[in-house]
Amino acid sequence: MTPADARLARLIGPVLPGLERMREVMERQVLETSRAVGDMTDHVARFRGKQLRGALVLLAGEATGNTTDEHPAIAAIVELIHLATLVHDDVLDGAAVRRRVACVNQRWDNQTAVLLGDFLYARAFALSTDLSSRLASRVLAEATRRVCVGEIEQAARRYDFELSQQVYEQIAGAKTATLYAAACELGARYPGGREELGLELRQFGWEIGLAFQIVDDCLDVVGDERVVGKSVGNDVEDGKITLPVLYAYRAADEVQQAAMRDIYTRPELERRIVRLREVCDLTRGVEFALARARELVAQAQQRLAGLEDGPHRRALHALGEFVLERNW
Repeated sequence: MTPADARLARLIGPVLPGLERMREVMERQVLETSRAVGDMTDHVARFRGKQLRGALVLLAGEATGNTTDEHPAIAAIVELIHLATLVHDDVLDGAAVRRRVACVNQRWDNQTAVLLGDFLYARAFALSTDLSSRLASRVLAEATRRVCVGEIEQAARRYDFELSQQVYEQIAGAKTATLYAAACELGARYPGGREELGLELRQFGWEIGLAFQIVDDCLDVVGDERVVGKSVGNDVEDGKITLPVLYAYRAADEVQQAAMRDIYTRPELERRIVRLREVCDLTRGVEFALARARELVAQAQQRLAGLEDGPHRRALHALGEFVLERNW
C-alpha cells in the first residue's frame, strides 16, 4: 500500500462498513451468466480506483445525520455510473492503460468497451428503481445527462486555443464534478427533504470534483505514466485544450503559440505531449491551474462550517487536501 493509499484508507475509515456493503451490492449487480461479460467485469474491477464518489455519499450522509439503510446502494449506483464513464472515456481518449492495467478498449476493442459501459449504466439505473424514493433516479439521470453534454461540448471545442477559463470550467465540471456533486447531494438529502443542506453539499461536491479534474488535467501534461498509473498525454493527442495548456499558451510569445498550435493540429505527428513539453513552459500553466484547484478546495471546505464537528465532517474536509496532493 502506497502512502497515498494509506492516507485515503484513514480518511474513509469512518464509513468503512458502509463501503463494504457498497462493494457487496456492486458485485451482485455485475454478476452475469455470460462468461464473456464476466471476464470483462472481472477486468474492470481492477481499475475501480479509490471509490471516492461512493465514499462521499456515505460521508455526506453521516456528516449531516441523514444516513439510511439505502445509502450503501446509492453509493454503489454512483460508483457503477462512474465505472461506466471510465470505460467510455477510454474509448473517446484512445487510452491504453488505467490503474496500470490495459483499458477495456485495448484488451478487447472499442465496440465491446462501449457495450460494457452501456451494461454498467443499465445495471446502475435498474438498481435505482428498487429504492424507496425516486430522488436518486432523478438526480443521477440528470447527472448522467450533464456528463454526456460535457463530453460533447469538449469534443466540439477541440483545438480551440481561444477557449475562456469560464467555458473550460463549465466543460470540465460537467464531465467530472457533476457526479461528485450528485454523490454529496444524495448523501445529505436522500430520501427527500433537507433541500437547502443538500444543495450546499452539492456545491461542495462540485468544487471538489472540479479541483480533481484540474489536477487530472495537470497530470496529463506533466505526469509520469509509471506514477500516475494510466496513459498520459491523451488530451494533447485528442486536441483538447485544458487549463494548464490554456494558460501556458496565453503566456507564450507568438512563435511559441504557433508551435503549440502546430503540435496539436499537424496530421500524423507522433509523441505530441513530448513535443509540447519541448516548445513551451508548461510549468507556469500547471502552477496557475493548481492555484485554481486550491481555491476551489478552500471554497468547498468553507461550506462545511455549518455541520456539526465530528469524524465524518473532518474526513470531508481532509478529502479536499487529498485531491490536491494526488499524483495518480
